[in-house]
Parts: sequence; structure tokens; C-alpha cells
Amino acid sequence: MNLVTLLPFIVLIGAMFLMTRSAKKKQQAAAQMRDHMTPGTGVRTIGGMYATVKEIGDDTVTLELAPGVHAIFAKNAIGAVLEDAEYNRIVHGIDDDEATDTPVVPDDASSLTEAPKADLTKGEAEAPGLDLGKKDEDAPKGDDEPKDGKSDGEAGAK
Repeated sequence: MNLVTLLPFIVLIGAMFLMTRSAKKKQQAAAQMRDHMTPGTGVRTIGGMYATVKEIGDDTVTLELAPGVHAIFAKNAIGAVLEDAEYNRIVHGIDDDEATDTPVVPDDASSLTEAPKADLTKGEAEAPGLDLGKKDEDAPKGDDEPKDGKSDGEAGAK
């Protein structure tokens, strides 16, 4: 046998080795993450449930799903151990990092086309609105009707 016939097999074995190696690294990282759980830590299960760790056993974890509601999960069912700030933001809606000087983006484009109105209680005149329409002086001079009497939408129009 020559090297050319063995080359596909060598490439296949190398790819399998690399894939199993990366999967093994992911499993080790997940196990290490689960080992760093402590009671009071916020977690997300692989099913997407957010809870607080109450007790940690050898193969199981007791989670508090709601105040006074406890459930026992397998350690392998923990998908992520969350930081306190992230857990509070997701579960309780508490955002510690909310910036006060961030600009507010409008939900629609109405604020882009409307000019701000002046305060009429102080006797000021209303501010002129922004006109995005075509002005009459920009229109071509002459007859608006086509000479043959047909408009663009009719059959036989040019």
C-alpha cells in the first residue's frame, strides 16, 4: 500500500481525535463549573429553569424554584452557574448596571418626522413641522395630463 491510499484514513482518524478531545474539554469544564456551586448561587437548568441552590449532595442538588418550593435535581441537569448580577437581572428584573445617560431609542419613526412643539402655555408660537413632501416649484411646468389621454396605469400607455 502506498501513502495516497492511507491518507483518507489518517485524516479521518485525526478528525475523530480532535472532535473527541474538544468534547472531553467541554465535559471537564461543565464538571468544574458544577463543582464550584455553593448554596445561594443562582443556576439555570438544562431545561431552562432558573433557581437558587439550597443544598449540594454527591450526585444531586436541591434547588429552590420559588420561595418555599424545593426540588431535587441531578448535578448533570445544571446547565449554567450564573453570576449574582446576571441572576438578579433575569429572575428579579433588577439591573444594577443600568446607565442613566444612555439615549432612548424610539419604537417608531414618528419622532424623526415630527418637529418638537413649542410650549403654548408660555405664549410661544407653534414650531413649524418638517415637510418631507415635494414642493410645487420642483414640479415640472406644463400640462399634468398626457397628450393622448392615457395615464401610466392604462393599457397602451407609453
